[in-house]
Amino acid sequence: MLNQLSSILLEALQPGDVIGFTFFTGYMSMFAASVFFFMERSQVDGKWKTSLLISGLITMIASVHYFYMRDVWLNTHTSPTEFRYIDWTLTVPLMCVEFYLLIKPYGGKVTTLYKLVAYSVLMLVAGYIGEAIQPDRTIMWGFISTLGYLGVIYEATAGDVKKVADASANPEVSKAVRLLRNFAIIGWAIYPIGYMAMPGNLLAGMGLNLDLIYNIADAVNKIGFGLVVYGAAMTSTQNEAKLVKATTVAA
Repeated sequence: MLNQLSSILLEALQPGDVIGFTFFTGYMSMFAASVFFFMERSQVDGKWKTSLLISGLITMIASVHYFYMRDVWLNTHTSPTEFRYIDWTLTVPLMCVEFYLLIKPYGGKVTTLYKLVAYSVLMLVAGYIGEAIQPDRTIMWGFISTLGYLGVIYEATAGDVKKVADASANPEVSKAVRLLRNFAIIGWAIYPIGYMAMPGNLLAGMGLNLDLIYNIADAVNKIGFGLVVYGAAMTSTQNEAKLVKATTVAA
């Protein structure tokens, strides 16, 4: 009986457990975002429906993983590294798919998608090796991981994604690509900061908490990515509806 009670108390969220709190709020907020994106698909034009579906899948996948990561934290108070990288392996490439889906109706090539996914996989695989398999070589693997990150940033800043978006007839596409690029530059930069806070790395002595940084970054980036796509989809759909109406009246 005492053992069962101890187990229940161990699994409960304790006062002052800020990291545990962010695990709870993380999975609930991302689950709520998924419901929102799925429900709003019916409000946008056909070419945007897949983008909103992907947005919902990103937050739903993350929500499920956060549900399990919460239990790992409550029971062990250790970082659920493997769960995190399983989550990121699924969601980060999907976030790169969002870039491609934005430009696809305006001439975006599937080779652009392949490049974005390849960059994201390089970023994640190198990051995992440096964090979980060879922690004594975190700086080397962190550098390799950064090359993948910079590849994604390049495509959205000066590469194919940027060029097709700027050439499109839809200003909302160019705006969305720019905002998603900013999320990648600013929001994704939080992950390298957390990575460098690992023992033996460049920021190890600053007292930064890896899990707290990752939890906040995940919620902001994944929900934020979806909201940018949703905003572009709604505005574009409304503008096209107004254009059709004006053309009909003029005729």
